[in-house]
Amino acid sequence: MYICSTLRIEIIYLKRSVAKHNQTVRTGETLGIAWLQKKGYTIKEQNWRHSRWEVDAIGEKDSVLHFIEIKTRRSKKFGLPEERVGNRKIQNLINAAEEYLHINPQWKRIQFDILSILILKEEPVDYFLIEDVFL
Repeated sequence: MYICSTLRIEIIYLKRSVAKHNQTVRTGETLGIAWLQKKGYTIKEQNWRHSRWEVDAIGEKDSVLHFIEIKTRRSKKFGLPEERVGNRKIQNLINAAEEYLHINPQWKRIQFDILSILILKEEPVDYFLIEDVFL
């Protein structure tokens, strides 16, 4: 009985943690899209998927197609949001972009960007755009 109760508490805690993480992701993507639009980007796709690859935002600005990874954190405890973009995520972003360009071959200029969003209590939301990260 004790083991089952402990396991049940752990499962409930894990579900709440995952739910809060998913809410942070959704909030960050919504804030990020709005911020990009204010900066002059025309958003062509949001959460574009192909196979197992996904791009958070695909936007156009000044005749350049941008593939944008949006990372959001509610604390600096585990580092800044942009520090969570590793080699695997970069490769997935490149693979998704290649497929998108296969479907939409009219684009001659592309760029990969990371939009880092930090949402701290009682502070304004902090946006940090890292442009042209892979070239």
